[in-house]
Amino acid sequence: MNRVKDIARFGQQVWLDSLSRQLIASGRLRRLIDEDGIAGVTSNPAIFEHALTHDASYRDALAALPAGEPEVRFEAVAIPDIQAACDIFRPLYDTSGGEAGFVSFEVSPRLAHDADGTIAAARRLWAAIGRPNAMIKIPATGAGLVAIEESIAAGINVNVTLMFSHRHVRDVFEAYCLGLQRRSAAGLPIDRIRSVASVFVSRWDTLLDPLLATRAPELAGKVAISLARRAYQFWKHRFGPGSSFAALAARGAQPQRLLWASTGVKNPAYRDTLYVESLIGPHTVDTVPESTLEAFRDHGEASSQLEQGVEDASAVIDHLARIGIDLEAHADALQEEGLASFAKAFSALLERAA
Repeated sequence: MNRVKDIARFGQQVWLDSLSRQLIASGRLRRLIDEDGIAGVTSNPAIFEHALTHDASYRDALAALPAGEPEVRFEAVAIPDIQAACDIFRPLYDTSGGEAGFVSFEVSPRLAHDADGTIAAARRLWAAIGRPNAMIKIPATGAGLVAIEESIAAGINVNVTLMFSHRHVRDVFEAYCLGLQRRSAAGLPIDRIRSVASVFVSRWDTLLDPLLATRAPELAGKVAISLARRAYQFWKHRFGPGSSFAALAARGAQPQRLLWASTGVKNPAYRDTLYVESLIGPHTVDTVPESTLEAFRDHGEASSQLEQGVEDASAVIDHLARIGIDLEAHADALQEEGLASFAKAFSALLERAA
């Protein structure tokens, strides 16, 4: 039995949070699909910065390019990798009816607060990649919400990134549905559009565990999972049977899936497969770094856990409010911190692409 592949029995897809030319050229990505059941790939500026630093084939590819703007040069070497990965996943995309086999590429983090710039970048990247199983990553900022709605209305698959709070989840779901409504009202098809909403997990415990050490130590290591489980309950309310999404579903629309991001465990005191094991449930995606994938392959336990302890999750969130921890304020700070991290990595990769 392959422990990673076993997760699919519970309705969850596992995506790899890594991409490089070496991963593709070596055949390792194909093996991960065949052996572990990996159903997609995500990338971000930090992932590509690491790839450009450690994969010699990128240096050779960049050296062969004419001089030009660093971002243009970066895209010239990165987009072919996105296309190649899409092509590897294409059989899965086709056999799953467009439900799996996606590869994500992110717009520049420098555009995070520029709606028009993000919309233009999403359209350009979608056209440049030219694959139906690509997804364009857009952050869940205020400007990003505008761009998400516009991109969905334009027929672009979107991976919404850097979501931390209930408000982020609610607003992203709304932007997705508004985009579908606009597209349907224009007489355009909505049945092939797919989107995921990426809720970041481990960063919550990294942030709050030190604060809870003296104020509510019994909540340490429980906040991230509790917030994810609450998000899933809201997802069921927004997209489940009897919801207002039913009218769009009747026209072929598919719900926006929740995706668990940042599921690598950062606290060595916790089980290294904690977040993956705790958030297995139907109609979701978990995107995992290679180290977490290897850990789960070795000793992970697959079972349906996402709807276990829902009342306990609510109690944790209520307790946080009682002791004065403002989750929404911390969520916005975490989002800005994530944007800053991606912007730093993006600047570093552009230096390498110059």
